[in-house]
Amino acid sequence: MSNKKDALVIGATGGVGGAVAERLLAGGWRVRALHRDPETARRTSGRQGLEWVKGDAMVEADVVAAAQGVSLVMHGANPPAYRNWAGLQLPMLSASIAAAKAAGARLVFPGTVYNFGPDAFPKLTEGSPQHPVTRKGAIRVQMEQALAQAAEDGVRVLIVRAGDFFGPRPGNNWLSQGLLKPGRALAAVSYPGPLSVPHCWAYLPDVAETMVRLVEDETNLGAFEVLHMRGQTLTGQELIAALEAVAGRKLAVSRLPWLAIRAMAPFNETFREMLEMRYLWETPVLLDNTRLVARLGVEPHTPIEEALRLALAGLNALPREATRLAA
Repeated sequence: MSNKKDALVIGATGGVGGAVAERLLAGGWRVRALHRDPETARRTSGRQGLEWVKGDAMVEADVVAAAQGVSLVMHGANPPAYRNWAGLQLPMLSASIAAAKAAGARLVFPGTVYNFGPDAFPKLTEGSPQHPVTRKGAIRVQMEQALAQAAEDGVRVLIVRAGDFFGPRPGNNWLSQGLLKPGRALAAVSYPGPLSVPHCWAYLPDVAETMVRLVEDETNLGAFEVLHMRGQTLTGQELIAALEAVAGRKLAVSRLPWLAIRAMAPFNETFREMLEMRYLWETPVLLDNTRLVARLGVEPHTPIEEALRLALAGLNALPREATRLAA
């Protein structure tokens, strides 16, 4: 029988998986974390209180065994540095679906805007048409289709779609891999699009808070739920102003060198994936959170300067004077 407060997190060393694991622990859940090398993960992850279990997210039997007795499976697995999405994403999700079904658990999945094309912009609702224009977006559509089919087969599914993730830990995200340099005191920003265009960001602790609040009210969740987070919707000017306030200095602002990225893309998978996502910076993309607010009353929201201060501290990118002020 499943325990109401036992969870399995796939991808606990990553951004969204790790944030959800921490929030679950804070809420009194017992949290298992799957990893191919649990001893190394225990030593290096910096996350306390997790029960690390040995297993490979690509191996269905490993994930099913790890999920035995849980009421929640969080699928936060993501290929590192955007590599081999086509070969890894669907098999990993398939294993998580099988595990949730075997355990009778709710499966939680972090959705993105990648599965939408320009025909759906600017305002995205849960029912907006999904006509992706990139390989990555097409894979995201397939993943959500697999989750919808799983719900028809008896797996309870929750998808929470959000904008570009950022948070207090380094990871695969635009803030740390595109806009600034981790490990260097923030002095310059390389921005991917027009500074006047709004862009959706999602602070990971807010995403985790939203997901956990939803799953802890299981009686009000349907068998297949999709909800949107508005997150931090900011123009480039607004984001840079907030970064300057946090850094305590004026920042040099330049355009992300797309020509150089295009030239290197044939030899670098991360650059290829970044190039594909360029269209999301050229036009407003706004997530409508009406349904989420109706469910929760309010969307969890950390003030942008506080969120950026914690994110920059985690990236070791806060200028020394700003670090002293934060202390």
